[in-house]
Amino acid sequence: MFGIGIPELIIILVIILIIFGAGKLPEIGGGLGKAIRNFRNATSEKDAKGPDKIEDDKRS
Repeated sequence: MFGIGIPELIIILVIILIIFGAGKLPEIGGGLGKAIRNFRNATSEKDAKGPDKIEDDKRS
């Protein structure tokens, strides 16, 4: 995974904890989760429509 091991992840998490504090971490995690979910939904909707459907949408 990009050459990042457990020690590097722990260091990154500690730095994030120091910068944002423990109170903000749930908000940051929730926002990140929503962003990833929205991105997945947007990409799957585009794939589900297919190229023909997208061109038809543009004509309307």
